[in-house]
Amino acid sequence: MKALIIYWSGTGNTQKVAETIHAALQQAGVDSHLKKVNEAADDDLYDYDLVFIGSPSHLWQPPEPMLKFIKARMADYRERDVIKMNAPKVPGKRAVAFVTYSGPHTGLDEAVPVGKFLGQFFAHLGFEVCGEWYTVGEFHNNAPASTQGRLGDIRGRPNEQDLETIRANVRQLLA
Repeated sequence: MKALIIYWSGTGNTQKVAETIHAALQQAGVDSHLKKVNEAADDDLYDYDLVFIGSPSHLWQPPEPMLKFIKARMADYRERDVIKMNAPKVPGKRAVAFVTYSGPHTGLDEAVPVGKFLGQFFAHLGFEVCGEWYTVGEFHNNAPASTQGRLGDIRGRPNEQDLETIRANVRQLLA
């Protein structure tokens, strides 16, 4: 199995999750490739059996670098006539969207639109979307948002317990 993890991280939270996914895949014997979104611009996602795409939630959407990547990939696949009506499943192609969030105002609800957006990107390509994974991450450089929001005190997250959940998710996905 060949896997690709593509991510964008502004403060390191999403990077921690991406690196944890990569390590768990490698531990399971998967040929895993980890790339920042700007390093994956020329990658053909169909060259991989399993693709993870990760982003923080910023104003209920992926940040601009991730949006730019997705729009460029969609334009390329449209031009190559890869995207088909009714988005037929491409056998053997699976994807997972992962999102980090601080949710100081409405909690998880701030991240769900990002996971749905990333998942729809793959659904349009015919990939089986195997999950949307959400991980709490500290709101860096903003103590009130990291301590007084709906999620309570999230300083230091994602922590080891959060990352163990990610490892368990990877193991379950590969089982």
